[in-house]
Amino acid sequence: MTRPTVLLFDIDGTLVSFRGVGRRAFERAFELEHGRPDAVSLLRFDGSTDRATTRIALEGIGISPTEPLIDALLTTYLRELQAELAVSGPETYQVHRGVHEALSAASARGLALGVGTGNIEAAARLKLEHVALHQHFAFGGFGSDHELRLELVRIGAERGSRRLGCTRETCRVVVIGDTPKDVDAARGIGAECIGVGTGSFTAAQLLEHGATHAFDDLRAPGALAALLGD
Repeated sequence: MTRPTVLLFDIDGTLVSFRGVGRRAFERAFELEHGRPDAVSLLRFDGSTDRATTRIALEGIGISPTEPLIDALLTTYLRELQAELAVSGPETYQVHRGVHEALSAASARGLALGVGTGNIEAAARLKLEHVALHQHFAFGGFGSDHELRLELVRIGAERGSRRLGCTRETCRVVVIGDTPKDVDAARGIGAECIGVGTGSFTAAQLLEHGATHAFDDLRAPGALAALLGD
């Protein structure tokens, strides 16, 4: 009998890649709030969380990152993200190979599908709705839950296990991501990690970093079996 299983998918670089939409929204938000569109120019977004990115960027331009200032910036960011997505056609994003098939197969098997993402929840919903993937996910761990990826993944795993009517300890939890930070978060909560080389890191790099399995994408041989636990 298959163990109750929670799948937590990262969004950016794992399910879908946007061509600079989030970065442009952050640049515009920092320009509007602080006159500094360059605040995030040197920051890597992959594997980070929205609140951590905002905190680091504020510190980088010499502003003390109080919670009210972070909240205000992220409110503006959400508005700008929505505006960016409104003018973003299919040429500005790519849903990665195998994603639709993997989500359909996991849903048919009765697995709990959630996200484990550094996006704050409202941003995650906007992105997923834009690429018509939102209907697959009823829960998750988000960057609005915690600045640390390990903790937001833990929260997502707990929410998923409750949906299955079991404890976190009795569930199989799998984190699917494209960065070493996804691997670290999964290992930190005792979960499996499936790495996908659809972002800035190759499958080989993710496997070397400690992923349980790693594939070029979710259509690669063996990827679906690893996801479903076959």
